[in-house]
Amino acid sequence: MSQLKYAMNPGELLPLEDALKLSGLEFMQGILSGNYPAPPISKTLNFELVDVQMGKVTFHGAPEFDAFNPLGTVHGGWYGTVLDSAMACAVMTTIPRGKYYTTLEYKINIVRPIALDCRVSIIGHVEHSGRSTAVAQGRIIDLDSGKLYATGTTTCIVLDAPTQ
Repeated sequence: MSQLKYAMNPGELLPLEDALKLSGLEFMQGILSGNYPAPPISKTLNFELVDVQMGKVTFHGAPEFDAFNPLGTVHGGWYGTVLDSAMACAVMTTIPRGKYYTTLEYKINIVRPIALDCRVSIIGHVEHSGRSTAVAQGRIIDLDSGKLYATGTTTCIVLDAPTQ
């Protein structure tokens, strides 16, 4: 049973000044344990954090009908958002206290369509995390068959805490 709790309004999100007191790994582990709220986008798009390790995170999810495009397939934005989340959260696990990051760019390759309500694993893995940039890769795979649905790459910028 998931311990995740979701922020229902902006006031429930952990303030940046509090988040900066934690390492990125501590922050992500806090979301997984339910000590900090999960971002509302994961509830909206039906995916949840299931594992956090240094340099790697895993989400499980299933696109719902609301994620379909006019042709009756999962919209590319669903693939992009869940891959961006996994790859960027993997980067987050490598960020030290007093720093934060943001995505500079990401690219996805959709290999095959995901069926309605198909359960998938979305995995992000860091390839490099330095003082100013980080690079990660991601995959969406079928939880039952192991079929690959999409891959992605991202580059993130690592920033110092804002000064007052």
